[in-house]
Amino acid sequence: MSNAQSFDRVPVLMYHRVGTPHDVADGTYCITPGAFAAQMSALAAAGYAALTVDAFADWLDGAPTRCDGRPFVLSFDDGFAGVYEHAFPLLRELGWPATVFLVAGLVGDHDRWMQHPGATRPLTPLLSPAQIAEMAAAGFSFHSHSMTHRSLTALAGSALEDEIAGSRARLQALLGTAVDFFAYPYGHLDSQVVDATRAAGYRAAFSVQPGFNRRDIDRYRIRRLDVFGHDSPRTLLRKIGFGSNDGSLAAVCHYYWSRLTARRG
Repeated sequence: MSNAQSFDRVPVLMYHRVGTPHDVADGTYCITPGAFAAQMSALAAAGYAALTVDAFADWLDGAPTRCDGRPFVLSFDDGFAGVYEHAFPLLRELGWPATVFLVAGLVGDHDRWMQHPGATRPLTPLLSPAQIAEMAAAGFSFHSHSMTHRSLTALAGSALEDEIAGSRARLQALLGTAVDFFAYPYGHLDSQVVDATRAAGYRAAFSVQPGFNRRDIDRYRIRRLDVFGHDSPRTLLRKIGFGSNDGSLAAVCHYYWSRLTARRG
């Protein structure tokens, strides 16, 4: 059994859609159910165990935090219905919690932020309130990914406030629970966006910058590791082990070579 003194860093994995990719390009951020199951099995076999986002935040604040393995946080951006259909049953069997960042203004709708002029791929359904309620009852948590998935660095004033503070209010009314965490759409952030997120009352916010999280991390720039549809289980294990979005063997060799040459120098 692990405790707070036995680990000093926590990786956060970032997934998007679990399902069948619409096309080759969609395969970057869409992982098939079989590939997702293989990745989760590999993590479990390597001794990893998922923390709730609240336990992770408590750990960041210095609270004693227990974990039955090597800790990590599992997050899903956008709130696609495929998370309910394909990821939820497997994670429930493993007893692993996850956090889903919802686009508050599109719950029960589709990924309309992908509706560009000339786009040909079909829109993808998002989680319904009933699905969210079932997952929440089983230990999943739900937080904000803005109101409409706009790039926040392009906004100001009431438009920015609605995306950040407005999405929090709407989700709290829908969920009946606190919405304390935020994930920046597209990973776009600047000082104005961070200040608005803090002012809206969020406890912490998640970026797309890779790396590990230690207790001195900026609470409004939490790091996450991207998981791609083409990542094999071994690639994912290298990513989470080295805190990098590059899980290639070449990257691992470069890491160890850099350490060796640094010691010699």
